[in-house]
Formats: sequence, structure tokens, C-alpha cells
Amino acid sequence: MPHASSSSNMGKSPNDPRYPNGWHMNDRMPHHDSFQQLWETKWKDPCSKGIYPFMFGSIEDFQPIAEHIIAKGLKEPYDWDEYASCFLGTAEQLGQKAAIAQQEGDTDKARDYYLRASAVYRIARFPIPRSPLQRHAWQKGKEMFYQGARLMEYPIQQVLIPHTHALPSTSASREREGSSIPVNLLIPPAASRDSPCPLVLIMTGLDGYRTELAVWQRGWLDKGVGTLVVEIPGTGDSPALAGDPEGADRQWSSVLDWVSEHEPRVDKHKIVVWGFSTGGYYALRVAHTHHDRILGCVSLGGGCHHMFDKEGWLDKVDGLEYPFDLAGALAWKFGYRGRDCGAESESASAATDGIGNVETFKREAQSKFSLLLDGTLAKADKADMDTTDGGCCRMLLVNGEWDRIFPIEDLTLALKFGKRPKEARIVSESWHMGEPESFVVILRWIHELLGLDGDWMHQLRLLAGKAK
Repeated sequence: MPHASSSSNMGKSPNDPRYPNGWHMNDRMPHHDSFQQLWETKWKDPCSKGIYPFMFGSIEDFQPIAEHIIAKGLKEPYDWDEYASCFLGTAEQLGQKAAIAQQEGDTDKARDYYLRASAVYRIARFPIPRSPLQRHAWQKGKEMFYQGARLMEYPIQQVLIPHTHALPSTSASREREGSSIPVNLLIPPAASRDSPCPLVLIMTGLDGYRTELAVWQRGWLDKGVGTLVVEIPGTGDSPALAGDPEGADRQWSSVLDWVSEHEPRVDKHKIVVWGFSTGGYYALRVAHTHHDRILGCVSLGGGCHHMFDKEGWLDKVDGLEYPFDLAGALAWKFGYRGRDCGAESESASAATDGIGNVETFKREAQSKFSLLLDGTLAKADKADMDTTDGGCCRMLLVNGEWDRIFPIEDLTLALKFGKRPKEARIVSESWHMGEPESFVVILRWIHELLGLDGDWMHQLRLLAGKAK
């Protein structure tokens, strides 16, 4: 088995004795100094363009909120209820405007206001709903999104997929898994039982949920491809046990079974998985655990082993690329929800192990969740050579060279395994996920895999915050 590279070298540029772009792992990026710095150096530009994390949003709504938060002098460590409260008034006003427009029969205006409200609620609960007001914002954000989604030219449907592989209630586990998996589903009108369409199954990330990654769905529909957007364990409304590494496997089995058995408009032989950021970790896992049910997998910005390294990574990331406390957000997502991670969630989908906190997560994460240490990556090396896929479906890994959320070394580590060679692209001099060049690489790859028309620019043009 290939050995993992030394954590002391993680993130280093081969051309710089320190780290690329002048940032050493022990440095602190300015957006962690105050919300003012976060807004001015990291968030204002994407907000003006309606791109992550401001999909469907408008800077007209966010600029006054930012000015209010700056006047209050908010900075790390944030009081998450205080932070969320700064957004709620604007979100409520947008929702009211949407309802009035809908009553007046102005569908376009109503849709836009509903989606703008959902964007404001999203940033209120960002990065994850750890406090009561953030959880309120998550619930209201979903309500606003689906009100707007129903008014789209091709309405996005929420489907509750039965979690048929959930642990039984009689299990010895202290926690119960939820009974359903909420997903966004959008199928091209021309798809039918006699003429089924391919499906892109989008696995969301640490902080981007199905209500915002819906921004990709219309573009795929225009290409004759269906989309299913589903949240990963420990986020959104995923029913999987956050702290159980096999909880994800059970969730994907339930989703794939439902698609195969209850959605005849989808060609079950043409399912492509695309995992974003932390979802890329799960895309890499599912490429091995469900390799015979998936045509291809894309891991965009995902990790697999070094992302869980305490001394080499997790102890240092809170001052780097992520807008807030990355280690704390990851701890919450992976089920470690003690007092220093924030208040426990009330939802069944946010089951905790009851004993965790950030430091415990840092100590335990690699031994518990690493795809190297649990043997997932090595399974493809041991697969029967007679199998058509060698124990891993066709796989594309993409990330930015300067990623300071998940180390680029995880991409190169994954390439060392498997009898079927994986494909990869490292975007030079680029941060986490390598946007926007990474999108071009991935769209081209999926277009070729599914035999589409190759006009991926059409899909990129639809991303910039347009409600339609």
C-alpha cells in the first residue's frame, strides 16, 4: 500500500520554501480579523456577481446588512444568534414583497423576491445552522426557496426519498436515522420510460445545500440531463448519522434504489455523481462503495485523508481560506457537537454522538473517516481483474493548487490507488475547487462521458445568480 506523504510538507509550493501566494500555513488571512474584512476582501465581489455563496442573491439586499454588521463590530468568535439576527429583517421583507407580487399576478417578480429572500436566509445560517436563530433561518430559507422554485419556468420539485437502508429502530446505536431523504429533482420534459435521460447526482458540500446548488439544475435540463441534488451526512436535512462513516453508504443506497425502482424517466446506466468540496470526499467514497451502479464520479475539491490530519492541517485551517472556523464547522458536520461546537440541533438529521467537541474531532477524525486508513482506496487494488471497472467507477478529481480548505495532497494520494487509472486536473495558482476553470474541465468531462453537445458555456452563463 502506498504511504501517505509527510504532513510537514502539506500545502507547500515546489517553487516556494514557504507557501504559495505568500501564505504560510501558520499565517492568518485578513478576513478572519473582522466581518468588515470578510466583506471587503472575500464576500463583496462574489455577492455583486450572484455566485457562491450568494446564489440567487442581490448585493442590493446584502450591502445594507453588511454595513450594519460592520457598525456593530462583529468578528470572530461570532455569537451565531447575534450574527443571524442581522439578516432576518431583510429576509422577511423580501418574502413579504414576494407574496404581494404573487397575489398581484406578477410571477417573475414574485419568483425573484422569493429566491432573494432564500439567499439572505442562507447567509444568516451560514456556514452551518449551529444556533437556534440559524436553524430558524435554514427552515425559512427552504420555505422561500421552494416558493420561488415552484414559479420557475421548469419548477424544481422536492422529493422525499424513503431511506430504506436506514438503521432499524431496534439497532444498538444510540441514535436513529431519519426515515426520508429530501432531494431536489428536475427531469427534462422530453424524458420518458421509452426515452430515459441521463442523471447528474449532485452531492452538496459543507455549507452549500440543495437550495443553492439548485443553480446548476436548469443548465443540465437544457442538455437533456436530469438532476438530483442531495445533501451529505451532517448537513442540511440528510437523515444519515453524521458520525457514522457508513451512514453515507446507506443513504446513497437508498437514493440509487429509488432512482432505479421509482423513476423510469432516468437511465439507470447513465448516472454521474458530482460532489462539491466536502461532497467530493463522498464522491470519492461512493465511486468505490457503489462502483457498479455509477457511470462516473467527479470529486471537486474533495479530500480523503490529509484533510483529517490534526497537526498538519486541522490545527491550522481556522485562519486560512475558509470564511469562518473550518475545524469547528467540520466537527459539527461529522457529528462532534459539544459545547465548543455550538448548540445541539433539534432535528433527527443532525444526530450527534453526544460526546464530541472540536478538539476531540481533531484527534479522532483521521482514524475514523480517512479513506486511506479504512481501506476504501485500497479496495480498488484488490478488486477482481475480471470486473469491468476494477472496483472503482470512472473517476475525475479536480482541485486548485493552492487549496487551503482541503490539501491538494489528497488528490495526488487518491491517484496512487486502483487498477483503473483515475483522471485528474490541478488548476494552477488557484484556491479551493479551482473555480471557475474547474467547472470547464468538469463540464467537458461529463459532456464527453454522456455524449452531449459540448456546449458547456451555455451552462456556465446560467450560474450568475439568475432566478430563472
